[in-house]
Amino acid sequence: MQQDQENQQAELATQGAAPEQETTATPEARIAELEAALEESKANVLYIKAEGENIRRRAMDDIDKARKFALEKFSNELLAVKDSLDAALLIEAADVKSYKDGVELTAKQLMNVFDKFNIAEINPVGEKFDPNKHQAISMLENSGEPNTVINVLQKGYTLNERVLRPALVMVAK
Repeated sequence: MQQDQENQQAELATQGAAPEQETTATPEARIAELEAALEESKANVLYIKAEGENIRRRAMDDIDKARKFALEKFSNELLAVKDSLDAALLIEAADVKSYKDGVELTAKQLMNVFDKFNIAEINPVGEKFDPNKHQAISMLENSGEPNTVINVLQKGYTLNERVLRPALVMVAK
């Protein structure tokens, strides 16, 4: 019996010691576990940061390409106009009428390009002066209504209804 009691006491002692070992081992294991999680989080942050940098770099490349090649379609359309002008210069035996006809056709080609890319002409003769679209060069005495455009010295142009160049005009006093 005494041996049974000693065995029970030994078991209790080992059971009592085991929780102490577990409690001392548990914080160390917990620290190791947290350190591993921290390292994993650091690696994830670096990955996400690198991915963000790659996205930013790709976006900048796309923006640069868009700027660089934004006029590509417009430029290709203008090449036909340039070809017409070059062809006109190669003609050796031409009279004034053939040149005039060629220039009219080339101007028509250019206007088609303008229409295709929403470039509109500002020719405001007879309209009220608008400082957003017109630039007054001088004011003249006229029997017409004051602040009316009398003469256009240089036509203006808009691109998608935004003024590229204001029309240079003379306005009635």
